[in-house]
Amino acid sequence: MARPGHYRYLNARCNHETPGLFIAQGQNMKIALLREPLKARELTDWGAPPDLIDGASHTQGTLLHKGESGQSECGYWECTPGHWPCRVERDEFCHFLEGEARYENEDGQITQIRADTIAFFPAGWSGTCRVTKTLKKVYMIR
Repeated sequence: MARPGHYRYLNARCNHETPGLFIAQGQNMKIALLREPLKARELTDWGAPPDLIDGASHTQGTLLHKGESGQSECGYWECTPGHWPCRVERDEFCHFLEGEARYENEDGQITQIRADTIAFFPAGWSGTCRVTKTLKKVYMIR
């Protein structure tokens, strides 16, 4: 029997569609890895945020996992500077790796984001996002 934290029978293989993205398989489970996300070059174009207020924000990233019925999701995301309205539909945990932004809720409370910031956005949060330096983050949505 495997000890907690001890993984047996794992075979890693590269996902050739996204260099650096690996899928490790064990007994009925898979582990998705994105090595060195800040160096990722083969990202999926996710387009511009809807309803831009100003700027020319554009997003791209890599989806590491999407749960059954889309209930959970995690991945890597990048966004260039711009300003747009933002509404969080489901709880989201983020680790911002690079960049700068300002989130302002409807009550005027401002949250500054910079490199190496961890944040939790609760479902129902709404306001605006102003990216001033390209943001790069890993995220988990539930």
